[in-house]
Amino acid sequence: MVADHRKPGEYSNMSRYTGPSCKKCRKLGCKLFLKGTKCYSNCVMDKLASAKKGKGMQRRAKLSEYAVRLHEKQKARFISGMTEVPFANLFEKATKSAGQTGEQFLKYLETRLDNVVKRAGFASSLRSARQIVLHGHIKVNDKVINVPSYQVKVGDKITLDAKLAANVMVKQGLEDAEKRALRPSFIEFDASKNTATLLRFPDRSESSYPVNDQLIVEHYSK
Repeated sequence: MVADHRKPGEYSNMSRYTGPSCKKCRKLGCKLFLKGTKCYSNCVMDKLASAKKGKGMQRRAKLSEYAVRLHEKQKARFISGMTEVPFANLFEKATKSAGQTGEQFLKYLETRLDNVVKRAGFASSLRSARQIVLHGHIKVNDKVINVPSYQVKVGDKITLDAKLAANVMVKQGLEDAEKRALRPSFIEFDASKNTATLLRFPDRSESSYPVNDQLIVEHYSK
């Protein structure tokens, strides 16, 4: 038997990362907002930035062109919570769609069911949204869908299970969406019925992915 030398929290190419979310932010040197509300009130990146103030500029190693494109791809993949194979497959789908590949790719990421659930405010983070979907608490057009990667179409109505409406995490997500005005205009939310409807596909400017999609296209084009 070959010994497993991976450290706790690390992952292989075939499994999902389950370690500290903040480690990903530190690795890429930017905030990825993976922990929802905590990223606004208790962010490691903000603490590091404050600690470095007054110490002068610190030189960072210059990244190669390949590394720059890889980092941009990794940012999008970490935010989506996807492993490499499904992420690459979704990009391949975007290359076969009409329109610019980068914009189509971001549209597919934005309209995954777990992401729509998060942006509707039913969850404060994508990880929480994925759990809600996996546990069968979400209906799409009155049918239970427990597949986070399900692609939501224009006109689809997403409904939260009434039994989960009193959940502390759900309430926090809804309150945070209202307080920070995080709910986008392409989603129509009905608080009385706990439903969200995708009115249209999001524009590039409305994407929750702060990435340069052209660099991702170039990465996969190599």
